[in-house]
Amino acid sequence: MKIFKPVLLLFILPIFAFAGAHKFYISVTNVDYSEKDEAVQIITRVFIDDMNTVLKERYGYPAVLGTDKETAIDKEFLEKYLRTKFLVEINGKTAKYDFIGHKYDSDMVICYLEVPNVSLNTLKQIGITNEVLTDIYDDQQNVVHMKIDGQKKSYVLIKSSPKGMLNL
Repeated sequence: MKIFKPVLLLFILPIFAFAGAHKFYISVTNVDYSEKDEAVQIITRVFIDDMNTVLKERYGYPAVLGTDKETAIDKEFLEKYLRTKFLVEINGKTAKYDFIGHKYDSDMVICYLEVPNVSLNTLKQIGITNEVLTDIYDDQQNVVHMKIDGQKKSYVLIKSSPKGMLNL
C-alpha cells in the first residue's frame, strides 16, 4: 500500500496538470499615422502555425509560411486571406491598403500594411474590421491598438464583434 500511493500519484498528477492546458488564439495589430508619409501604417502579428492552418482550411493550400520551403504562392495566399478578413475604413469608407510585406519573429508572422495618401487634416475617423482566424477559431481574439494624432484606443475584437473605431 505504501508503494501504491506514490505510483498512483505519478499517474494521476500529470492528468490534472494538463487538464486545464489550452492554446489561446490571439493576434495583435498596431495602427499608427505617419505624418511624414501621410499614411496610415499597420503592423499585424499572427501565429505562423495558425495562419498556415487557416490557409489550408480556407483555400485547400498547404501553406508553409515561416519555413525554408516558403514560396511566392504562400505570400499570395497570405495577402489574399488578409484582404478578405482585415478591412480598413477611413471616414466611413472602405480604404484600399498596400500589402508592404511580411517577416517572421519567433513563431509570429508580422505583416506590414499601409493606406497611402491620407491627410491628417481630413482624417476624422478610422475603423478596423479584423476577422483574421475567426473563421476557424471561435475563441480567436484580435487585439487592435490605434494611435493617431495623440489619441489612443484599444480593442479586443472577437467573432461576434469584429470592428473597432477611433473618432478624431
